[in-house]
Amino acid sequence: MPSNINRGPRQIWRALIWSLKGLREGWRVEASFRIEVILFVIMFPIGLWLGHGALEKALLAGSLLPVLAAEMLNSGLEALVDRLWPEVHIIAGRAKDMGSAAVFLLMLNVIVIWVVILGARTGAW
Repeated sequence: MPSNINRGPRQIWRALIWSLKGLREGWRVEASFRIEVILFVIMFPIGLWLGHGALEKALLAGSLLPVLAAEMLNSGLEALVDRLWPEVHIIAGRAKDMGSAAVFLLMLNVIVIWVVILGARTGAW
């Protein structure tokens, strides 16, 4: 391991500060992220409340976090693409569409998890 890499408490603190800056920017400039955070704040405790046992609680509540992470990655990708290719470009558009599709797939994942777990309880499954 190279000696010039500092992985102590100071570097961990800096990484936390950079992450919080990213979350703050996501909240400030991305309407989709704000909506998803509001849904997270509502649905996370509901998932913990509705889950029977640790596994259900983890699936119901934990399935929400990847949506937020993917939204942040998608927003970063879109910002970078817009900066590098301000003109309309088919490849740039494809990259942005694929980032959006990743968020959509994780939202579908949340729906599937919630429907399967809660549906099994109601006898619908």
